[in-house]
Amino acid sequence: MNFDVVIIGAGPGGIFAAWQLMHKRPDLKVAVYEAGQPLHRRKCPIDGKKVRNCIRCKTCAIMNGFGGAGAFSDGKYNITNDFGGTLHEYIGRDKAVELMHYVDDINMAHGGEGTTMYSTAGTSLKKLCMQNKLTLLDASVRHLGTDINYVVLENLYSEMKDRVEFRFMTPVEKVEKLDNGYRVVCADHSALCRACIVSVGRSGSKWMETVCRDLDIPTKSNRVDLGVRVELPAVIFSHITDELYESKIVYRTEMFEDNVRTFCMNPRGIVVNENTNGIITVNGHSFEDESRKTENTNFALLVSKHFSEPFKDSNGYGESIARLSNMLGGGAIVQRFGDLERGRRSNEKRIAECTVRPTLAATPGDLSLVLPKRILDGIIEMIHALDKIAPGTANDDTLLYGVEVKFYNMEVQLDENLETCHRNLYVIGDGSGVTHSLSHASASGVFVADRLSGLL
Repeated sequence: MNFDVVIIGAGPGGIFAAWQLMHKRPDLKVAVYEAGQPLHRRKCPIDGKKVRNCIRCKTCAIMNGFGGAGAFSDGKYNITNDFGGTLHEYIGRDKAVELMHYVDDINMAHGGEGTTMYSTAGTSLKKLCMQNKLTLLDASVRHLGTDINYVVLENLYSEMKDRVEFRFMTPVEKVEKLDNGYRVVCADHSALCRACIVSVGRSGSKWMETVCRDLDIPTKSNRVDLGVRVELPAVIFSHITDELYESKIVYRTEMFEDNVRTFCMNPRGIVVNENTNGIITVNGHSFEDESRKTENTNFALLVSKHFSEPFKDSNGYGESIARLSNMLGGGAIVQRFGDLERGRRSNEKRIAECTVRPTLAATPGDLSLVLPKRILDGIIEMIHALDKIAPGTANDDTLLYGVEVKFYNMEVQLDENLETCHRNLYVIGDGSGVTHSLSHASASGVFVADRLSGLL
């Protein structure tokens, strides 16, 4: 089979690359190879009743398939260069923000109209944070919600399915360089293409390492983010979430001078399991539909760890922490903040008596047996700092779920066009180590598609 462009991965980067190519160069033959299922077939077997924990499916329906790991996220598109990746270092700050707004316009035209764009501009919360040794990062945030995000993806796929060739449940084994293009090798066939765009996301990190090794593409180690997901009554954070929805707040710890930050805030949302390479971690979702909202708000508290020589396997370090949590709890662990500070594990009785009703069925346990002391001390400091701007955050019954790990691909050496050292081989999205968010990943797909539209 011969194509002009093969895109590996149907996450945000791959979707928007395909969408842009389809509209700018309808004459090109484009194929998208995806290890997971089409959107309508993505179904996690965990139902909270008969199946309460991950059964380690061969292909995780949460992480793989059309829409990527972001398909069942809460659909937050942060339009900013302050966080979410370093795309602006490659293509320029103005261009990066321009493309993020372009992606937002496409989402609005495919079912996202009517959702809210939040902004930190002019908020008094910035001053309140500064007065309490916290930093509020600037951003505009489009919140689609898990439900509307799904609708947008459905509409995008409906528009593309007859004009772009999608090959689901077809993982790519390797990419071979040819004199005039590339061969994409799968288990039962191979395809030839003039240009190849790799967009495999964080779940494809190990595969991406093998591709870089086989093709001698230089890389450098990246970071890993470790922490917990906090769940508390929504009213405690309502004065922040009502105005900003998603607030990125950073605290520099007094003891170790580490940065601890809030991440992925879900007002009146739920805590969920996430499966990455067979490891169970936690995440959060929220919804636009009022009937699906809960009485709780959840968000992550993460500490970034960058490693120096000779250690290079930052993801391996994060995986070892997560595996320890899985070994002790059989999956995710939940602990009351009061129990953590008192140095005792939570048990079923204490969780049952808790004033915060957990939205995820996790195993009561002790996070101090899982997370390194330095990271846990930073998280405890951060909770007390947040308590000053949102009193009640440090209540005994605040729930902490562990562990939350954000894996980052090693950073692939790319030029200003997101092109590798091999002509017409591009790496985009979170699989590149350059982007870490829906908006940045989507923008990188549009950027590369625009470039190829003028080259092919």
